[in-house]
Amino acid sequence: MPLYLDDDQTVLQDTIRDFVAEHAPVSHMRALRDADDKTGFSRDLWKQFAEMGFTGILIGEDQGGLGLGHVEAGVVLEEIGRNLSPSPFLSTAVAAVEALKGTAQAERWFPGIIAGETVAALAIDEGAKHRDTVAMTAERSGNGFKLTGAKRFVTHGHTADLIIVAARTGGSADDTDGITLFAVPKDAAGLTANAERLADSSLAARLEFEGVEVDADAVIGEVDAGRTPLDRLLRAGRTGASAELLGVGGGAMDMTIGYMKERKQFGTLIGSFQALQHRAAHLYSEMEVARAAVLKAQQLLDQGSDRADEAVSVAKAMTALATTLSVQEGVQMHGGIGMTDEYDIGFYMKRARVLAEMFGDANFHADRLAVAAGY
Repeated sequence: MPLYLDDDQTVLQDTIRDFVAEHAPVSHMRALRDADDKTGFSRDLWKQFAEMGFTGILIGEDQGGLGLGHVEAGVVLEEIGRNLSPSPFLSTAVAAVEALKGTAQAERWFPGIIAGETVAALAIDEGAKHRDTVAMTAERSGNGFKLTGAKRFVTHGHTADLIIVAARTGGSADDTDGITLFAVPKDAAGLTANAERLADSSLAARLEFEGVEVDADAVIGEVDAGRTPLDRLLRAGRTGASAELLGVGGGAMDMTIGYMKERKQFGTLIGSFQALQHRAAHLYSEMEVARAAVLKAQQLLDQGSDRADEAVSVAKAMTALATTLSVQEGVQMHGGIGMTDEYDIGFYMKRARVLAEMFGDANFHADRLAVAAGY
């Protein structure tokens, strides 16, 4: 398939770009930060996303959604990234939806997600670095399970209505088998959430599960077979984070090029300096290569290809590196003022740092690719 958007996808891009730029620009994120907002995003804006159908973008038309794919979801996420818009779109409309697809839980939770009434959080990380280990336990208790353990860096975990939890029902922490995914409501007894500010001013929670009781129907898929829905969740989350990183890198690049066309030193526009032109050209080429990698991963996911997992890791690693280059060059080319809170370029650097770590950083995915290749 060609590595560019078709006409319908371009129309969607124009629509979401105009909407986000008007209703959730960088100034919106800055206002939430300055107000010490405890939610982390605007519920009203999330409802507007729902009214436009975006919250059901990956849900089939037979279930009330738009029935589109990861390419289209990526279009939305890129504009969210470009404007640094605080939104639960990635965790809710992308990753959670993919985990719930084809399970009994979909009928319960999809209507709320489509209506913009349900926000989902992903309780999958337990350590400081993303690792494919699950130590949290889920023991049989009556007709259900008792969850015990803790999860870290759960974006929107303190305000979510639905929490998707990976817990161990068998084996040891490093085993692939013996994992079960659960759909846990926010008001479950024994569940506590402590929110913390991340580097980019967004909020993530540490969730403590102290004997949280859930019914057997809270299981997503089958007991001990949670690796399958968890892998769907991770592939979708990693691809979505890559698309959002593209938006962050693109937004930083556009801002920097605009500054180069206005800023003068010694009476000359800095954009006319050949050394800076070369750096800008190199940055553009790196972003375009990363864009191609993301689009390829999205297409393979939509096709259900067995090559999708490899492509997703390539996309996540490349966008993390390219966007890091974009924000670093952006701050440097802005000069001293790039280090101030007054200019937005610093916000792009902070958001890039958080997204680069989410669902595994560049080194994590490079290692995954090496292991898959037999090294």
